[in-house]
Amino acid sequence: MTLSSCLVLAAALFCVGVYGLLARRQMVAILLSVELMANAANIAFIAFGHFRGGSTGQVFTVFSLALTVAEVVVGLALVLLLYRRHGDTQIGLASEMKG
Repeated sequence: MTLSSCLVLAAALFCVGVYGLLARRQMVAILLSVELMANAANIAFIAFGHFRGGSTGQVFTVFSLALTVAEVVVGLALVLLLYRRHGDTQIGLASEMKG
């Protein structure tokens, strides 16, 4: 694979994630879209690191994965709280949980 094909793959995955983020109303689908966007960035980091000849891209990817795991834990906790309170995971119900 060449660098350009890896970046095209990363851009395509990122675009699918952005579409899912804008088009979905369920919290779980939105979290999956954000995860897809983060994985697209990880593919770009790995591709740049591989074709540059160092391990910098892999180090950035490890840090990015650690941050993504923390984001997923907090996001799923919010989804569970929303489901327990309203019985649904619609994003519009989250605004009622203020205060």
